[in-house]
Amino acid sequence: MSSSLQLKQAVVVTHRLARLCVALRGNCYVCPKLNVTASVRSFGTGAEGSGEDGNNPAPKVPPLPLKAPLFGRRRPLSPLERVSRLIPQESLSPEVWQLREDKKEDNNDRPEGAQNDKVPVEALHGDTHTHQEVEGSQGDIQRRGEEVDSVSVGDSLTTADAGPPTESTESAQDAHVCLPGERLLSYGELVLAERRKKKRIAFQKMFTLEEGGKLYSPWGWIPHNAIAEHPSGPSLHTSLGIPMSLRRPSLEEFTLYMKRGPAITYPKDCAAMAMMMDISEGDCVLESGSGSGALSLFLSRAVGSKGRVLSVEVRDDHHRRARLNYKHWRKSWSLRRGEDWPDNVQFHKADLQTAGSLLTGWGFNSIALDMLDPQLVLPVVIPHLHPGAVCAVYLANVTQIVELLEGIHYSKLPLVCERVIEVQYRDWYVGPSFRKDGSLNSRRALTEEGQEEEEEESNGEGKDKASSPDARPFGSVPYVARPHPEQLGHTAFLVRLRKIWK
Repeated sequence: MSSSLQLKQAVVVTHRLARLCVALRGNCYVCPKLNVTASVRSFGTGAEGSGEDGNNPAPKVPPLPLKAPLFGRRRPLSPLERVSRLIPQESLSPEVWQLREDKKEDNNDRPEGAQNDKVPVEALHGDTHTHQEVEGSQGDIQRRGEEVDSVSVGDSLTTADAGPPTESTESAQDAHVCLPGERLLSYGELVLAERRKKKRIAFQKMFTLEEGGKLYSPWGWIPHNAIAEHPSGPSLHTSLGIPMSLRRPSLEEFTLYMKRGPAITYPKDCAAMAMMMDISEGDCVLESGSGSGALSLFLSRAVGSKGRVLSVEVRDDHHRRARLNYKHWRKSWSLRRGEDWPDNVQFHKADLQTAGSLLTGWGFNSIALDMLDPQLVLPVVIPHLHPGAVCAVYLANVTQIVELLEGIHYSKLPLVCERVIEVQYRDWYVGPSFRKDGSLNSRRALTEEGQEEEEEESNGEGKDKASSPDARPFGSVPYVARPHPEQLGHTAFLVRLRKIWK
């Protein structure tokens, strides 16, 4: 009776209340000056209330779980636990039991700082505790709740409760030291976001950093404020916790992802044309067909600050698009390097067939033509080409090549066709060789008896170690090399014409 009367004036600490104190994040409040008496009584005829003779000790209170989820909810199960709970436990294979034991060991192996942050509930594990002991643990809970957040909260949070995207743990721990000449990402600069998944690029997007803007993707969003003032190449987490790589785009990537009017001259063809024309710093180059400005940018970089590029376009919309892309790249480059990109491209809207006066006083080291009927402008531009120089023509199909050569023969121009080529890149995949179950293949070695033997067993612990290339010694992982399933198709033919004296 005394025990029941005493409980009327006390607050009973149940398992549910203890779980709330452990799982709550931040401030963990306990009512001040609580007189709590937690005891376990067994009723019987003995002296201890347990039996007739009273020899059996009072039962112990089971320890409270430290990792109880928030408000009594269970923690989301992994796929392994979900499937294994649907099967009778006695029929589970030893491999499944081993995986479950490994997972328990990983959860138990925590750093010392994390273990110290746990709520000290050992005071509730005894038989009887006075109010002084509970008050002491109460003050400890309040102090530690103010210092750091409870560790068990991270176990109960899901991805839906994730906060704003932050930088990955590795990059946050290792402070980046800027190298000489390196500049941090700033507003107004171009940034390329990329996510790779299963040997391929799953997402790529080029955008301009804007204050208050956001990068949206199927894997969540990242605010631009979290990207700015970082070095190029950080791995940031989206709002859903997915890592995303961000870096400055190269000139090749800019020409591929910039806004287009007509189809661009692809970077592989631009590089081949620059080699055909033997462009060097200080050259003067004529470009007919500005398009979206891809070839203009490559020519601008090739001739340098001492050279000049005259780009002519007949269509007004293509002319505007080429100028905007060129201006956009120069602005991003100045923010990136702290110096201006050479302003060596002059864009003109004109038709070369009737604008011969535009070329008056010009002499070109090379000419690049990217138009439907290049044979119509050859009689106008060839007189301004240096003797022995090259005129490179970009054509989409073989029919245009035939018409070009026929036009040269008919006009009796001092040109000779040296080469007609098609530039093709073949992408290859080179990586570790995996089995269908996700584990790594093993090299097979011949024993003294001449029988094949695997270096590692494919079951048990060896199979777990074989799933990661980092756990294998150097030279023991077999690699596979084959053409990549995704290949770039045909883009154009390149014709090299050289001016000669007849």
